[in-house]
Amino acid sequence: MDRTEPPGHYDIPPPPTAPPPSVRSIDIRVSKRLLWVGGAAYPLENVTRVHTFLLTPRRWEATQVFLKRLGIILSVAFALTILGGITGLASQDAAGTIVTLVWLGAVAALVLSIVELVGVLGAPTQYVLAVETSGPSMALVTFPQPHYLDQLVGSLVHAIENPQTEFQVRVERVLVNPRNYYFGDNVNMYGGTGNVGMAKA
Repeated sequence: MDRTEPPGHYDIPPPPTAPPPSVRSIDIRVSKRLLWVGGAAYPLENVTRVHTFLLTPRRWEATQVFLKRLGIILSVAFALTILGGITGLASQDAAGTIVTLVWLGAVAALVLSIVELVGVLGAPTQYVLAVETSGPSMALVTFPQPHYLDQLVGSLVHAIENPQTEFQVRVERVLVNPRNYYFGDNVNMYGGTGNVGMAKA
């Protein structure tokens, strides 16, 4: 039996059903060729890529930075302690004050470094949806169920290909410090400086 579909009907993945609202919730809405992510609007024609990936903290780099800082802090503290001891032979009170100040500064620097390290090591890995544009702009959202974000990718791609599409869904903000995470792939470029090869995030 032949069945005709109304004009403009497509077999598309429906937008995922809305989750219950939470403190971190924001809306993603497609309307009149604009993609709204919370209060930010992106013209759909400027969207170059929509994809999901695991947002992974830079744990190994944070550990390396901490060990370097630890080495520098202890080296400087010991060097200044020895220097203070040598130059302060005439006045023991002055030498004692200098050494105390040096070690108080060293302890404060170590505490700050430990706090920063713990912040990165304790940061969670998150499955996120990224919307990239032809400019430097990028929007990231997340949701506890990964399949929800995968469905949303299909809905956004359909909206890019079909100007009449409109929908609205609720997701969650990604609340992270960008310096502590890998974003996408690092690509080695010939002729550049400071290249890091290819690392899958």
